[in-house]
Amino acid sequence: MSTATMTAPVRGKSDGRIGPRANLRHIGALVRRNALQIRYEPFAMFDALAMPIVFALLFTYVFGGAMTGGNRSEYVNYFIPGLMAMGGLNIAMSIGSGVNDDFNKGVMDRFRTLPIARSSVLIAKLVVECGRMLLSTIILLIMGFIMGFELKTGPLELLAAVALAVLFGSSLTWIFMLLGMSLPTPQAVSGMGFLVIMPLQFGSSIFAPTATMPDWLQSFTEYNPLSRLADAARALTSGHGAIAEPVTVTLSWTVAITVLVAPLAVRKFRDKTT
Repeated sequence: MSTATMTAPVRGKSDGRIGPRANLRHIGALVRRNALQIRYEPFAMFDALAMPIVFALLFTYVFGGAMTGGNRSEYVNYFIPGLMAMGGLNIAMSIGSGVNDDFNKGVMDRFRTLPIARSSVLIAKLVVECGRMLLSTIILLIMGFIMGFELKTGPLELLAAVALAVLFGSSLTWIFMLLGMSLPTPQAVSGMGFLVIMPLQFGSSIFAPTATMPDWLQSFTEYNPLSRLADAARALTSGHGAIAEPVTVTLSWTVAITVLVAPLAVRKFRDKTT
């Protein structure tokens, strides 16, 4: 759907003159546009569809036996909830490169002429990315059940774990959208993204328990939000361990990142499209 079909081009309107109902219509139209882009570019879904399967197979059959003394089923039950925490981070990183590419190709210049709230463009991207995170998590869980993952609680606890992972992933999306608007090229965004996600991923409890790590690394993992999310997902799906504390910490990180970074991203977008 062309962006011109949303409304006639009008210059000079500010975000404050656009009512909530109109803003929701604009977000809905932009969500549909972004979804249609995925439909016509199926490779854009590669990270959401294939990466959960690749990671589940790779880590379980390459490292799982060594970490659990040959008991891969035990590692599957440890690793799959942890991988739920990592999926949102990988998908969030890809949106930064996408936003940067949109600016370089002039796509964002088309939005500049439309009387829409600048935030609606970013919120629409956020909605679509949350949908991709949800799909990726569902595929991961299906793969996990095939490989022997056991849900020892119930469907409500599983839904809570999935929702927590998607919520946290949505907050990370704001960070990478801001990076995408701040760095000059998609390659620079990807490079900076890897510098951010690699320490967070491997300096956490996603892949292995932290008890054998050096003291300084254990201190880092204790404050790493991915560790708290992985611990929360494990507690919700296994029924073992504290639930309230890691869930509360994860939600606190989610709110803090969103409150701090989302306004910066919207302001950066407004400055670049003015």
